[in-house]
Amino acid sequence: MILAIDQGTSATKALLVDRSGAVVGSASAPLGASHPRPGWVEQDPIEVWDSVRAAVRSFDPDDAARVVAVGLSTQRESLVLWDRTTGEPLGPLLGWQDRRTADRCAELLAEGAGPLVADVSGLPLDPMFSALKAQWLLDTYDPGRGRDLCLGTIDSWLLSRFSGGREHVTEIGNASRTQLLDVRRGAWDDRLLELFGVPAAVLGEVTPSDGPFPAVRGLDPVPDGVPVLAVLGDSHAALFAHAGWRPGVVKATYGTGSSVMAVLGGPADAAGGLCLTVGWQHGGAAPTLALEGNIRSSGRTLTWLADLFGVSTTELLDSAGPSAEGVALVPAFGGLGAPWWDADAVATVSGLTLGTGRPALARAAIESVAFQVEDVVAAVEAVGGPIETLLADGGLSRSATVMQAQADLSGRAVRRADDADLSALGAAQLAGVGAGLWSVADLTDRARATTAFAPATTPEQRRDGRAGWHAAIARSRTQPLADTPVPVSRRHP
Repeated sequence: MILAIDQGTSATKALLVDRSGAVVGSASAPLGASHPRPGWVEQDPIEVWDSVRAAVRSFDPDDAARVVAVGLSTQRESLVLWDRTTGEPLGPLLGWQDRRTADRCAELLAEGAGPLVADVSGLPLDPMFSALKAQWLLDTYDPGRGRDLCLGTIDSWLLSRFSGGREHVTEIGNASRTQLLDVRRGAWDDRLLELFGVPAAVLGEVTPSDGPFPAVRGLDPVPDGVPVLAVLGDSHAALFAHAGWRPGVVKATYGTGSSVMAVLGGPADAAGGLCLTVGWQHGGAAPTLALEGNIRSSGRTLTWLADLFGVSTTELLDSAGPSAEGVALVPAFGGLGAPWWDADAVATVSGLTLGTGRPALARAAIESVAFQVEDVVAAVEAVGGPIETLLADGGLSRSATVMQAQADLSGRAVRRADDADLSALGAAQLAGVGAGLWSVADLTDRARATTAFAPATTPEQRRDGRAGWHAAIARSRTQPLADTPVPVSRRHP
C-alpha cells in the first residue's frame, strides 16, 4: 500500500491506498493556530510534526507493515526557520495567511521591485508568499546572518524531521511558491535572494516532485526506511489527482482559501492577476508549469460568519436563503488575492436593510466564494481558452449549496470529485507511479467519480450578479475598479 500524508492548515490527514488506487484507511489529527496580533498567523512547527505522527499512528501496525512508499502533500508558502545542528525550530511557523510583512511589501513596491519579482518568480509581490516571511524570520532570529540555520516550507521541514536533520531539500513546486525561485529555470535566483536578504546557504536543495527525498523515520507504526516517492504542494496534488495534465482541465480547491489552477498547454506568462507556478516535475521531464489564482478567504469566510452567529458552519449553510436580497459580502480580511492583489482592500458588507437576517448574509457569504472563484476562472480562460467545466475539490466542495451557487453564478458546469481528500490522493498517485504500482497512462484512463452541478440561471442573471459583485469589490478597494482589468468570459457572461 501507499501511505499519503496531507499536512494542511487546520489538520493533518493520512490515507492508506491499495494497489488498485482505492482508499482503504484514513485518519486525521487537528492542528491549531494562534493570532498574537491582528494579521499575524502562527503555528507551532513541533505541533505540525506531531500532528503528522498522530495521524499515522492511528493505523493498524499490520496495515502499516504493508506500506511500500509514502506520498506527501503540504500547505504552501508557510515558513519555518530551524537550527541546522539541533534540528529545533527558532520561533513560530509563519502561516501563509500571515500579513505582518505588509509594510515591508509596500516599501518594496514603492521602490519598484514588483516587476522584477513578478517576472522572475511568476508571483506578484505580496505578503502571502514566503520571501517576505523569510526576511522577517532572519531579521528577527539572525540579523547578522551568521548562524547555521535552515529555512524551508512545510515539505522541507517534515523531510528534515524524517532525515533526523541530516538533509535539507525542497520540492520544486513548493519552492516555486517562495518567491525566491526563478520559475522557468527551477533554481534559486541570486537577484531575489539579495532583494529579500536571504542567504542561499539557508535554503534547501531543490528537487523534482519524485525526489530523491529522505526515507521516513520516526513515523510509527510505519517502519523506518520506507521511501518517500512523491512530494507536492496541496493544490498541485489536487490537480494531479484530477489528471490535470489533460488539456482543458481547470480545478478549484475549496478550503480555508481557494486555489484555481490549470496546467499550461504551451509557453505563457502570468497575466490577468494570475500566478505562474511549477505544478510538478517527475520522470526526468522538465517542470510542468501551471497558471494559478489564489483566493485568501473562502471557507474561512463561512466559519467566520458561523462563529459570529454562534452556529456551526453546517447550520449556517443550511440556513442560507434563496437570495442574498441585495447584500454583498467582500471577504477582504487580509486584502484581496487574485485577480486583484490589493493588500489594502478591506472587508465590506453592503446592501444591508433593517430586514436583513441570517439567511441573506449566509447566502451572500456563499456567493462571495463563487464570485471570487469565477473571477479567477475567467482570468484563466482569457489566457488559455474556453472553459466549459470546472472541477472542484476540497472541504467546502462537500456542500451541494456552494457547488450549485458556483454553477449558477459562473454559468459553467461544475463537477465535484467524490473523493473528499484529493490532495492526499494526488500525492499517493504520484508515489504509486514511483513504486511501479501504476503508470501516468493508467492514471489518465482511470475513472473518476464526480457529482455534476449544472447552471440554472440565465445569462442576464449572471451578468447582473457579476456587475453587482464588482461594484462591491470597488467599494472594498482603495484603487478604483476601472484601473484594474476585470476578467469577464465572452462565453459565460
